[in-house]
Amino acid sequence: MQGFIEADWKLFRNKIGEWQEAYMDKLNKEYIELLNGDKLPSEKFWELEKRIKNDKKSAGVMLEMTRSQFIRNIVHLIDDGAITFDDLKEFSDELKESVGVFLDRK
Repeated sequence: MQGFIEADWKLFRNKIGEWQEAYMDKLNKEYIELLNGDKLPSEKFWELEKRIKNDKKSAGVMLEMTRSQFIRNIVHLIDDGAITFDDLKEFSDELKESVGVFLDRK
């Protein structure tokens, strides 16, 4: 049992770009806030470099688009704050239940 239907996979492929763009916009605003802070320029530079290095690993920035990783990708998007469970309202109950099981395990 894969925990989703084909329509979920198609919907995900249509939404992922929008979700990632919104998440990266949020990150960019955080970076701007960091750069506008009161720290020394060198401190801001290195803090920004560290943030970008870590943020690049986020599902909200990059993920493996395979069916086998589909449920995990959604869980990671929720964990990273790129989306919320409410963003899954258009998806099947089967998918929401599968995602809910993973989230409950945490």
